[in-house]
Amino acid sequence: MIRPSLRTFFAGALLLAGILTALRSERAVAQDAGAMQINWEVRNRFRLFREERDFLLHVENARNRSILAAEQSLELQSEGRGWARNMVNRLCIDLQGRVNQPCTRDNVKENYLTPIDHPVTVRLTGAVPVGATCAWSFDDGDGPQTSTFDCAEPVNLRVRYGRQTVASVDVSSGSDPTQRVQTEIQVRDIFVAGLGDSIASGEGNPDRPLALSDEGFCFRSYLGTAGAQYYRPSRAGYKGGRACEAPDTLANWQRYGALWFNSPCHRSLYSYQARTALALAVRYTHIAVTFLPLACTGASIGDGLLGSQRARECAPSKNGNCQTSVNAQVAELREALTAAKKRQPDRTLDLVLLSIGANDVYFSGLVADVIVDTATERALFRRSGVMASVDDSRDALARELPQNFVKLREALKPLVGGDLSHVVYVSYANPALADGGVPCRGGRAGFDIHPSFNADPQRLARVSTFVDTEFLPQLKGLATCTRGALCRDPEADRMTFVDAHQAAFADHGFCAHAGNDPEFDRTCFAENGQSFNPDIVSAASQPMLCGRGASEYRAYLPRARWIRDANDSYFAAMTYPQGLPAASQPTDIHDATWGVLSAVYGGAVHPSAEGHAAMADAALPAASSVLGLDAVPPPVTRGLLPQLLPSARQ
Repeated sequence: MIRPSLRTFFAGALLLAGILTALRSERAVAQDAGAMQINWEVRNRFRLFREERDFLLHVENARNRSILAAEQSLELQSEGRGWARNMVNRLCIDLQGRVNQPCTRDNVKENYLTPIDHPVTVRLTGAVPVGATCAWSFDDGDGPQTSTFDCAEPVNLRVRYGRQTVASVDVSSGSDPTQRVQTEIQVRDIFVAGLGDSIASGEGNPDRPLALSDEGFCFRSYLGTAGAQYYRPSRAGYKGGRACEAPDTLANWQRYGALWFNSPCHRSLYSYQARTALALAVRYTHIAVTFLPLACTGASIGDGLLGSQRARECAPSKNGNCQTSVNAQVAELREALTAAKKRQPDRTLDLVLLSIGANDVYFSGLVADVIVDTATERALFRRSGVMASVDDSRDALARELPQNFVKLREALKPLVGGDLSHVVYVSYANPALADGGVPCRGGRAGFDIHPSFNADPQRLARVSTFVDTEFLPQLKGLATCTRGALCRDPEADRMTFVDAHQAAFADHGFCAHAGNDPEFDRTCFAENGQSFNPDIVSAASQPMLCGRGASEYRAYLPRARWIRDANDSYFAAMTYPQGLPAASQPTDIHDATWGVLSAVYGGAVHPSAEGHAAMADAALPAASSVLGLDAVPPPVTRGLLPQLLPSARQ
């Protein structure tokens, strides 16, 4: 017989002890998991929304989904009409960009920038006895508020901001001893600002897209030939002059346009900035998010962030006034923060979401250079300064953008307490890639909305290469103080940089197609670039060659392309270009300049709502990390206190 060694005996004993300890630990965890505890969450915690139903729609669609998957779900629910179309009129910021002070949210007046309390729902969860009665107490230091309910009922209350509220509950069930559970409630209100250009504002995605007419509308052309006029779908509801020989007022035409939650800047709830701020509120139940959107289409660092800029569009107003310019974003943010600190001295700006730089290197001019093909239009665009070459952009990238970034850093640092890591810079994606990163081959497909458009393959390849190999790397260097960027203190001057979405966009450029694209797109937007009726007589009543009505187009349905092409821009927004200098303004609503710009001014070569959702998916982890939301463990209840004696319950 073999006798076990002493070492083997001790090893076995230790193993057995470990197993017993693990079993006891598992039983303790299981018992603790079933123990009663107080759970709480902030209600309607994305404070831009005035009504909780709008927030709950996003909560429901976000369950176990990415922001992109949630967007696609919402698109299908709305049948492509878009979830924001009704919410846009239920915000704490009006359509001119003014914060409503106070803002009535769920029938309670709140100061938007400096809340004094937050609505909270409290529940008792775990092994709650059936039919038990809960005697609740909530004490924020000014004395307890008490109430008694069936334990199955949630408790709704408002808790003071900046104070800890001690919540306790005595649970009574028949003859069983009363049990007490206790926890602390303290809401963290996170102040998030959105700054930047058209990519930051959400250009290309009006909150309420244009409704199209199935009939045609006449545009003049620069060409003095038989093709001097052409017809494209009109705006639904417009009864004015649709023929070029029957002009009408701009005011009449504007009544039937797309709606943005801020028309002067084309700000949209679909922007990655709004979606990131909203996703923070959806994911983290113990916070509230106060989002201040300031990004503006057309902004550069000099004209937009640090200085004023022209308004993108003038929405019709009751008094007829038109906002022709937009204040500098940094100045607006500084003013808002100063006003907030007067009311709450410890109020801080927690996070800035930023995308800027494309207009500093004339990116819209590069787009014009790629898609405007006819000699007449190219000559006119060059003369008016709305067309740029890769050499122009390369020169600005080397000479102007680095200096502008230095000025921007110095302006932002005081607003974020000197730590620019709280500025989350979200980079651009290359809009001209598909099939895993292959540049789009060009052509008229997606750009045949205007007779002079054609995405020239050589110019397109040149721009795509410039974006990938020069522009995007240089932007990363500027934001992160690398590649020789001018940073006084690299540690403090380094922004948090996000570009994880770029790989996903490599399959979803403007030329991407899939068999499950919307049926209207597959049927009516021809890949040979012949989507529209060229006959000037029949096109007046039926502008689509596919024989279907343009009103069937849906801006918000899932598509392979996450980049709006020119056809999308016209069909979703068809924006009249009021932000141009007076010399470049169209003379009337049939003008040839308006015909060209109607197809690009509302968001061509910008991300769709799906593209913005993908960008938000990339930005969310960075924002959460900067805010330390995942590093802080959820509040744990103090557990059961000793059972109360029967006499103590009397």
